[in-house]
Amino acid sequence: MHADIHLQLHALTATELRREAAAVRPDAAPRVPVLRARLGWTLVELGLRLATPAHRPATLAV
Repeated sequence: MHADIHLQLHALTATELRREAAAVRPDAAPRVPVLRARLGWTLVELGLRLATPAHRPATLAV
């Protein structure tokens, strides 16, 4: 199967699933994945700590 056709099939399936989910809960707003974002930034901070030398502390822009 060609990659283009494969991607189109996935897009159609995703559209159908979103439509079905909206029919079940029409008042539900899209949720922001807070836990996922928090975990991602924690992993970034850990990576910075591992990548920087011990004599130079890691600083994050806030």
